[in-house]
Amino acid sequence: MSENTASEVRWWGLTEAGPFRKQNEDAFLAMVFNGQEGHLLGKTGQAELSTGEFIFAVSDGMGGANAGEFASRMAVRRITEHFPTRYRPRSATAEADQRSLLENLFSYLHHEMQEMGRHYAECSGMGATLSLLWISGGRAVFCHVGDSRIYHFPVTGGMEQLTEDHTHVGWLFRNGKITERESRYHPGRNVLQMALGGKHKNLRVQLGSVEATTGDKFVLCTDGLIDGLWDNTLRKLILEPPPYARDREPAERLLEEAISVSGRDNTTAVVLELR
Repeated sequence: MSENTASEVRWWGLTEAGPFRKQNEDAFLAMVFNGQEGHLLGKTGQAELSTGEFIFAVSDGMGGANAGEFASRMAVRRITEHFPTRYRPRSATAEADQRSLLENLFSYLHHEMQEMGRHYAECSGMGATLSLLWISGGRAVFCHVGDSRIYHFPVTGGMEQLTEDHTHVGWLFRNGKITERESRYHPGRNVLQMALGGKHKNLRVQLGSVEATTGDKFVLCTDGLIDGLWDNTLRKLILEPPPYARDREPAERLLEEAISVSGRDNTTAVVLELR
């Protein structure tokens, strides 16, 4: 085993409705699976990576009445119900197999939400974002749709947003057409071009992977967190927390800061650290 190969993962997850929303349409998931079975994990914890493979995910639902809340919870629940707990990558094409599996899972969720929207009036327009991270064999494979996000903080330094916001504003920002400030205050920043379900006919998920080594950190979050945190603030809270925040768990410090600044939307964060 390389000295850079992590042996343990520690995680912290937290979600809040916020002061202005009556219900929470966000949901998150932590689970582990091996060759025999899969298990849901608690909101916080740590585990040896040798015990299995780990899935973390966040979802932000949308739709009328309670459909948004139902959509996000359905997205994370279906992962636990349909993820093949006996899947163990062993071949040289393991990552290709993982990507195919994730793409099929997202497609299944997309069509299920659309079918429910067609058959049940209370589910009309129901949809959700979904950002999923799979820690496996020294790699972090991700699959994503919508405007929730996954950030990577490599042990070598810096911060990278792995996922792309599936909005026109996100495209403008990625291509240097507007600044981060302009993107944050753009009137179309929350208009999704792609999501599970809803009126989006053709689903095109984003798939990718990065090396996952000892000391690396990851943050999965919904757009409510980003509404209250600039990228630089997010980086500092994870890597260089100020004295007043150091005694708080990472997800807690992110939510407290984001809600104190904004709080207009449901806010969710899952923070991972490889050791």
